[in-house]
Amino acid sequence: MFGKREQDPAPTVHYRSDRVTRVNGEYFFSTRENTLEGPYLSRTEAERETEAYVQRMQALGMLTSASLNG
Repeated sequence: MFGKREQDPAPTVHYRSDRVTRVNGEYFFSTRENTLEGPYLSRTEAERETEAYVQRMQALGMLTSASLNG
């Protein structure tokens, strides 16, 4: 996947990896910000929350850029 985040110095290739991990029977997902979110009881719940997290971050990005522009 090709992409550049605003804080990245130059365009790079970002490889997708499994964001969901299991630790002591509980599920967590990792973020680009290098945080571990959870715990969740199932992989399905962790994956659903991963999507919700991404949507929240995208919405915050849109709000931040909108407030900077006007």
